[in-house]
Amino acid sequence: MEEAKVTEVPHLERRVRQRKEPMTVLKTKLSRSLSCSVPRVKNTLTGFFPVVLWLPKYKLKEYIWGDLMSGLIIGIILVPQAIAYCLLAGVDPIYGLYTSFFANIIYFFMGTSRHVSVGIFSLMSLMVGQVVDREVYMAGFELDDTKAATIDGFLNVTEDSDSSAVNLTIGAFGMECGKECYAISIAAALTFLAGIYQVLMAVFRLGFVSVYLSAPMLDGFATGASFTILTVQAKYLLGLKIPRHQGYGTVVVTWINIFSNIQNTNYCDLITSVICISVLVLGKELQDRYKDRLKIPLPTELVVVAGATLVSHFVDFHGRYDSSVSGAIPTGFIPPKVPSFGLMPRVAFDAIPLAVISFAFTVSLSEMFAKKNGYTVRPNQEMLAIGFCNIIPSFFHCFTTSAALAKTMVKDSTGCQTQVSSIVSAFVVLLVLLFFAPFFYSLQKCVLACIIIVSLRGALRKFRDVPSKWRVSKMDAVVWMVTMGASALISVEMGLVVGVVFSILCIIVQTQKPKVSLLGQVHDTVYYEDLEEYENLMSLPKVKIFRFQAPLYYANKDFFLKSLYKAVGVEPFLEMTRRMEAEKKSEKMAAKEVGRDDKTNGEVNVGLVSRELDFHTIILDCSAMPFVDSTGMQTFKGIIKDYKEVGVTVLLASCNTTVIDSLRQGSFFGKADKDMERLAFYTVHTAVQFANDRATSAFIGDTLV
Repeated sequence: MEEAKVTEVPHLERRVRQRKEPMTVLKTKLSRSLSCSVPRVKNTLTGFFPVVLWLPKYKLKEYIWGDLMSGLIIGIILVPQAIAYCLLAGVDPIYGLYTSFFANIIYFFMGTSRHVSVGIFSLMSLMVGQVVDREVYMAGFELDDTKAATIDGFLNVTEDSDSSAVNLTIGAFGMECGKECYAISIAAALTFLAGIYQVLMAVFRLGFVSVYLSAPMLDGFATGASFTILTVQAKYLLGLKIPRHQGYGTVVVTWINIFSNIQNTNYCDLITSVICISVLVLGKELQDRYKDRLKIPLPTELVVVAGATLVSHFVDFHGRYDSSVSGAIPTGFIPPKVPSFGLMPRVAFDAIPLAVISFAFTVSLSEMFAKKNGYTVRPNQEMLAIGFCNIIPSFFHCFTTSAALAKTMVKDSTGCQTQVSSIVSAFVVLLVLLFFAPFFYSLQKCVLACIIIVSLRGALRKFRDVPSKWRVSKMDAVVWMVTMGASALISVEMGLVVGVVFSILCIIVQTQKPKVSLLGQVHDTVYYEDLEEYENLMSLPKVKIFRFQAPLYYANKDFFLKSLYKAVGVEPFLEMTRRMEAEKKSEKMAAKEVGRDDKTNGEVNVGLVSRELDFHTIILDCSAMPFVDSTGMQTFKGIIKDYKEVGVTVLLASCNTTVIDSLRQGSFFGKADKDMERLAFYTVHTAVQFANDRATSAFIGDTLV
């Protein structure tokens, strides 16, 4: 009889890649980065200022009308929002106008997106305001009035008995600074640091940090922050003068304070708020319903601001009903000032979440609208652009900026073609700064709060998406709810941390307990699939094919082993123990049955000790394993050794090159990888053929013997 031949599995030779020495790579990169030539300088400048590339190619007749219209509309929207969001940021309204003006100018020169609207953003304003209020409170100022206390060692406070103005002399700089001056100093220092962080992230290519900010997490974060924004503004709707809560639980504590002081409601502010919210919501609903017919968005905010200001001025709401108003907004520009380096250590940590959230929103919006309109953006340049949109304005008394979804959508829908629209928007803000700012003196703060609250409709509507999120992905829905709850009930910053950590933990949990399955063969093919998921699959006799759909590493090693033992029905240690106990039992029975002949005893012993397993080979389908660590490699070695002791062979199939390299580095295949061809196979089918042919060969060999 001819000997059975084991199927020969072709072996693919890996390409030999010569890796350069680290010092050689470093020297090459340094020489490239430090080399100077005219083309290199030109490329650097054009890369840093993309405007010099696209502006000379500007199609005037084709683009100018859309850019003018969108820029004008965004400028009209920016003015009331810039004034309103200063309530969130804890600074005077004039600084919101400064921020909107400079951010639009700088992004025009440095941005790569044609549609993104960069400027004042409610979430950034809230985060800045929390830091400003904390530092103002710690400096001795009262958040609900202008009284101050003496601060030892840092600030000297003097109060004029005839005026509510308070002057603080900052010892480190020898300059006098009141509450509002100190607030914008904190905001500017915070903004400067956030911009520095963003530029450093761009220089060191740290944009990968944004991958940890998943879409469900960002949505939950924005919704939770919207609750905080609504809560902070609720007191203005009622005309209550209560300080903003410092620390965790702002939403809960603020609402408790509101209901505790509800009897002090200013009915003038309440009635104004009801009317303004009704008009704003009606305008938004009409805009949403007839957006296909309306060529331009309804300037509802501007109409409300203009109307409310006129009524408040002529009726004298402030004087007659003690309604809080915006107050004097100066015209022109304040001389620039270097951000206070003495304040930066106090806010260095607070600037980190601001920097991350700001660039994450900007980059994601840039890529989203670039994809929609058929062009590309450079994420790293976007990080630089938003970084300098924070660094440079911080010298001009501005606070942190970001791309804003609502205004970007308006730009896109009103025919925006390029960032020339940002120049038009900046010009509209400039007109207000130079001429029209004093006209907003009588504008009630409750009107500004109404504008902020109505602008949160989009974020708060995310609750309607929770059931669909749950149906699509329960994990994403849980991430959204946890992040939203933490942002709303603990704090905005802590909500960001909780969201990121919880998202990572969810991924870890998924890899710790991934899906495992036994595979069956699709009839008369070389394909194998999950026996539990598909019908009409054929289970292979004598061969078990096990798939583990996750990387094999230290955290899921035990789950891998338990799943494998359960799937194949044999745990090597227990099988060896069973055989040893059976052998001992057979020896005892042999001793008792001395009267029987040797043949009978032999049959009894064999019957007790041996139990042939229903399979001779386990094939591990590694196609869903992106990598294995050293613990995973030791796990492979252990199961091969353990199953060999009970007469079962373990083979690997469909390993990617990363897994193969890890196994080779750990000498998994023996010296010089001599065992690779009989342990690892390129497909499951070749491993099955190898196992069956070897079993047939062994059976024929035993028969011949």
